[in-house]
Amino acid sequence: MKRLRLAGIGCGGRTLTYFGLGGKMPDRYEVVAAADPLPERVERARVASRNPAFRGFASDKELLAQDRLADVMVIGTQDAYHVQPCIAAMEKGYDILLEKPIATTLADVLMLESAAKRLKRKVLVCHVLRYSPFYRKVKEIVASGALGKVISLNATEGVGAWHQAHSFVRGHWSVTEKATPMIIAKSCHDLDVISWLMDEPCQSVASYGELSHFTAANAPAGAPARCTDGCPVAATCQYNATLYAANQRGWLAHVYDQEAGASTEQINAWLATSPWGRCVYRCDNTAVDHQVVAMRFGGGSTATFTMTAFDSGRDLEIYGTKGHLRAGDNYRQHTGADILISEHGTGNVTKFNVSTMVGGYDGHGGGDSGLMLALHDEMMKADAADMHSSIHRSVESHLIGYAAEHARKTDTAVDLATFRKLHEGMPLEAKQAR
Repeated sequence: MKRLRLAGIGCGGRTLTYFGLGGKMPDRYEVVAAADPLPERVERARVASRNPAFRGFASDKELLAQDRLADVMVIGTQDAYHVQPCIAAMEKGYDILLEKPIATTLADVLMLESAAKRLKRKVLVCHVLRYSPFYRKVKEIVASGALGKVISLNATEGVGAWHQAHSFVRGHWSVTEKATPMIIAKSCHDLDVISWLMDEPCQSVASYGELSHFTAANAPAGAPARCTDGCPVAATCQYNATLYAANQRGWLAHVYDQEAGASTEQINAWLATSPWGRCVYRCDNTAVDHQVVAMRFGGGSTATFTMTAFDSGRDLEIYGTKGHLRAGDNYRQHTGADILISEHGTGNVTKFNVSTMVGGYDGHGGGDSGLMLALHDEMMKADAADMHSSIHRSVESHLIGYAAEHARKTDTAVDLATFRKLHEGMPLEAKQAR
């Protein structure tokens, strides 16, 4: 087996996850280089690589100034800085493993897809749920015809209290105008899975949602601007930022580079000035905390998706002409089975349990490991469009997501073919205005 050499731009949590998994698969991968402005993150990448010849760089431009060092470049920068390094790496001759979301505007998503075609580069998007054993089993069941023709689908994603607070109230995606809409940043995974399972082009989208809870109007009486300033409800508030020093240190490590070995006092001192120390009711956040999306697909089938801050885990219901499927975290909790199929007419119920691969983020159900196990074979395919989560396939979920955000903000139903044409070839100044 020919080993693939991996390099990375941006050494945050996602790149380090893929490097760590790749470093444990020496028959498939050799992790050779990475760039990040923070030296401590480059050092973490070096450790994850398990490669004594690993080369670290202080910027993407410095790395890309070298002769081509690897076969595949992992783009793991913040959402708004995906486009430039991705195109520069493709022009240098790299194939790409691109963290989702692809880009912060639909016009840029389409432009990157066009660039990949023009440069004849392979771009695999990290829609890791496609590679998890759970969703692969669901896809197998749907494809087998056991449910008959799929008529409707309902999916939910409970973001979870702490994830919502960390990422979408205090964190990088809290101000939508400066980042990516939450329906894209958090849930293009889910929209991708829905598109994959429905196996028809999505024709139109409607959506509703807003920021309802994480506002000053809902702040407890006497709550200060920061959790470190002494809050009267600190003992019972599930969003208390001082929990970063206790049972939420895993989240802290994503944003505080000195987390390893830091004392409670040091963490609280950092929280006293950090965005992650703010009261969740007194932030500058604009991201929604709940949103629903309704989709019409070819053949007359429909799907709905609910994203909410006020639950955790993913659940799925698929209704077909022969039977229906119910699956996911809540069904597992109450029935002990990952997937339940009920046959119409007889009432017979078939249950499945799916083993989860270890490695990577727990919420992806083994998808991170599944992606890295598949990446080698995916990159060896002759036609980039045949890759399981190629940019050409992944455009669909982003099209749905950006159309949903437009529908939410304008209170309209959006025709996707028209919406796509509107954003194709859009000049830069128009993209920025939108």
